[in-house]
Amino acid sequence: MVHRPSLRRSLSFVVVFLFVLSALPLAAQTQQQQTQQQADQQPPARVTEEMVVTARKREETVQEVPMSVAAPSEAELRDRGADTLEDVATNVAGFTVQNAGPGQSQVGMRGVSAGRIIRDQPGVKEQVGIYLDESVISLSLFTPDIDLFDMSRVEVLRGPQGTLFGSGSLAGTVRYISNQPRLGASESVAELSLNSISDGGVGGSVKYAGNAPLGDRSAMRFVGYYTRYGGFIDSVQPDLSVDDDVNSGHRAGARLAFRFEPSDRLTITPRILYQDVDIDGWNRFDTFNILANPYTTTRPQVELGERRIFTQIDEPYTDEFLLGDLNIEYQFGGGATFTSITSFTDRDILVIRDATALTASITGGTIGLGPAVYTLDAPLFDATEAQGFTQEARLAGAAAQWQWVVGTFYATTTRDYRQNLPVIGFEDLSGIGTAGSKLANKDELYKSDLHYDFDQLAIFGEATFGITDRLEITGGLRWYDFQEDRTQIFDGIFADPIDSVGSTSADGFAPRVILSYQMSDATRLNAQVSKGFRLGGINDPLNRPLCTDEDLAIYDGRPTWEDETLWNYEVGAKSTVMGGRGTFNGSLYYMDISDLQVPVTAGTCSSRINLNVPKARSTGVEAEFELAPTDSFDFAISGNYNNSELRSAFRSAQGNIVAGIREGNRLPSVPEIQLAAAATYRWPMARGLAGYFTGVFQHIGDRYTQAGDQAEGFGVVDLDAFRGDIGGPYTQDFYTFDPKLPAYNLLNLRVGFLKGMWDTAFFINNVTDETAYLALDIERGSAARVSFLTNQPRTFGVSTRVHF
Repeated sequence: MVHRPSLRRSLSFVVVFLFVLSALPLAAQTQQQQTQQQADQQPPARVTEEMVVTARKREETVQEVPMSVAAPSEAELRDRGADTLEDVATNVAGFTVQNAGPGQSQVGMRGVSAGRIIRDQPGVKEQVGIYLDESVISLSLFTPDIDLFDMSRVEVLRGPQGTLFGSGSLAGTVRYISNQPRLGASESVAELSLNSISDGGVGGSVKYAGNAPLGDRSAMRFVGYYTRYGGFIDSVQPDLSVDDDVNSGHRAGARLAFRFEPSDRLTITPRILYQDVDIDGWNRFDTFNILANPYTTTRPQVELGERRIFTQIDEPYTDEFLLGDLNIEYQFGGGATFTSITSFTDRDILVIRDATALTASITGGTIGLGPAVYTLDAPLFDATEAQGFTQEARLAGAAAQWQWVVGTFYATTTRDYRQNLPVIGFEDLSGIGTAGSKLANKDELYKSDLHYDFDQLAIFGEATFGITDRLEITGGLRWYDFQEDRTQIFDGIFADPIDSVGSTSADGFAPRVILSYQMSDATRLNAQVSKGFRLGGINDPLNRPLCTDEDLAIYDGRPTWEDETLWNYEVGAKSTVMGGRGTFNGSLYYMDISDLQVPVTAGTCSSRINLNVPKARSTGVEAEFELAPTDSFDFAISGNYNNSELRSAFRSAQGNIVAGIREGNRLPSVPEIQLAAAATYRWPMARGLAGYFTGVFQHIGDRYTQAGDQAEGFGVVDLDAFRGDIGGPYTQDFYTFDPKLPAYNLLNLRVGFLKGMWDTAFFINNVTDETAYLALDIERGSAARVSFLTNQPRTFGVSTRVHF
C-alpha cells in the first residue's frame, strides 16, 4: 500500500510558502520605489482590440481581422488558471479539446468532429491544425501540449483555414505565439508554483525565461520549465491492495531562440525546442472491468468506486518532442516582404497499456481458457516515431488599395508505428503455438509494424482589395497535391498475418472569399465563404481471427478512406464599446461537410477503421463580450450554441444501422452548449502593495465520445456473452452505463498580491470538486472494460512570479 501525504501537511506547507514569498518583496524595496510601484499597480484596461494577431499572415488587431478570432494573452490565461491547451479551450467559445489521456488530447472547432481518434489509428489526420508560431506541430492524435509559459498569446482561428494553412485546418487553426528575442533588452522572468490535490498528490513547477542582447544587432531568448503533476487516480491490484496516485508525472522542456539583424532589411531567427513528457498512468476510472467487478461469484468481488481503476501492471506514457526551425525575413523596397520558414520535428512516443482485461476477454471469454492463462499480465506497447520537414516561402506586400500574399508549401513526413502484446507464459500454459510467420515471437499474441510516408505540395495566395474606404473584399485560393504510401506487417494469433503495401493520393483547391464592411468607427460587419479539407488515408486490416462472420461482412473490404471536405458560410459582427474599454464579437455559421471521416470500432474484431459518411453539417452561433468599465475591474463572457449532426446513415447489407451512424444523430465529442465567464477585481493596498481577485466559471454541455456511442443497445454489457467463464456465474445478467457524457461546471478562484516586480497568488481550481466525464474509454466494445477519463479534483496552490 502506498501512503499519500496528508492534505493538512500539504496545505500547511503551501501556507508557509505563500507567507515567505509574499514577504520577500517587502524586504527588498525602498520607500521611494514602493510609492512609485503603488501607482503602477493599476494596469490599463484589457480589451481584445489591443491584441495584435497574424491570422492572415500579416499583423492586424483582433477587431480588424474580418473573421472569428480569439487571442487570449499569457497574462489572461494565467489569471484564469489555464496551464494546458484544454484549459485554453474552456475559455474560448467554439473551441473544444477532448481529453484522450496524457499527451493525447484531440482538438475540435465549431462542432466539426467525427469522434475520438483511438490511439491505435495512426493514419488518421487532424481536423484542427496546431502551430508554434509559423511551424506545424500537430500530429493527428499526438498533438504536443506545449507549456504556455512565455507565450505572447494563443490565437484561435475559427472556421476553415485551408487557404493559408492547408490540410488539417479543416475546422480551424490554433497557434501558440511565443515571445521573440528582443534586441537591446536584458530581462528575466521566473515562476514558481506548488499545489496539492484533494485526496491526491502534490505537484508544482519551476519556470524561467531570459532575454539577453548579443551586441547591437542580435539577441538570445531562453525558456526552461519543469512541471511535476500530482496523481489522483488509485489502482486496485489483483491482491486487492491499492496503489495511490498512479497517474503522476512530469513535463520538462526548453526553448532557445536567436535573432540576428545583419542589416535593416534582413532578420534571421533560428530556434530549437525540446520537451519531454513522462506520465506514470492514465486519468481514468473504471466502472466495469471483466477481471474486477461486483457481479462475480467465483472471483473476488470488487467495488472500484470514484477515481479508481483495476490494473495488474503500470501504464506509463513518454513523449519526446524536438523542433528546430529557421525564420528568415527580408524586406524589399516598395513594401514587399519575403518570408521563409523551415522546420524539422522529431517525435518519439511510447504508450504502455494494461491490456489484461482485453486479452482475458479473448483468451478466457472467446477461447475459454482457465484463470491461470487469462490472468497473465498483458502489456500492450504502442510506439510511434515520426519525423517531419516543412518549408514555406511567401511574398507579401501592400500597394494602394491592395494587400496580398502568395507562397508555396512543402511537407514530408515519415512515421513508424509499432504494437506488441507479449503475454509471457501463454504458450506453455495454454499449449497454443504463438510464434508467427512474419514478426511475432513466442508469447507475442499480436505484433505489428507500420511505416508511413507523407508528401504534400501546395501553392497559395490571398489578396484584399479596398473597394471603398469602408468596404473591402478578400479572395484566396490554395492548390494542394498529396501522396501517402504505407507498408504494413501484422502477425500473431490475434491478427490476420499480412505483409502489404498501400497508397492513396489526392489533389484539389481550397478557396475563400470574405466581405468586410466598416459600418461605423466602432462596428465592422463580415461575411465569408470558405473551404477546408482533411486528407484521406489507409485503414488497418481487420483482426480476422477475432471477427464474427457478421462483422466481417460489414467491415471487410474497406482499405482506404477519402478526403473530407467542408464548405463554411458565416456572417459576423465586431464592435468596440465604451470608447475602447470593451468589445462584443459574434458569428453565425453553417458548415456543410462531405465524406466525414468517422472512426468506428469494428465490432468483435477488436479493430478500428475509418468510414466516410457522405453528408453531415454543423451550424451555430458564438459570442464574446469583454469589458473593463474601470481600471480596477474587467470581465469577459463567451459562449456558443452548436447543432451538428449526421445527414447520412451507414447500413449493413441487411439494412441495419452500423456503428450508430444514423441520419440525425449528433456529431460526437462536442457539446451543444459551452459557456465561460471570468472577472478580475484589483485594489491598492498599503506599503506599495496591490491585490487582485479572479474568478473563472466554465460550463461544458453533454456530448458523446464516438458516433458508435449512439448505436441502439450501446451501454448494455451482456455479462453472459462469452463462451468462457470469467468469474461466473454472475449475480446479474447485464451491466448498464450511460454513454452520453453529462454536462459539467468548473469554478476556479485566484487571489494575489502585486509588489513591484513580484506577483504572488493563492488559487483554488475546481472549487466544487466536480468529477467531469471527459471521454468514454472502452475495450472490446465495452465487453472487457468500461472506463471514463476524468479531470483533476479540487486543487489548492500558490504561485509566485518575478521580473528582474
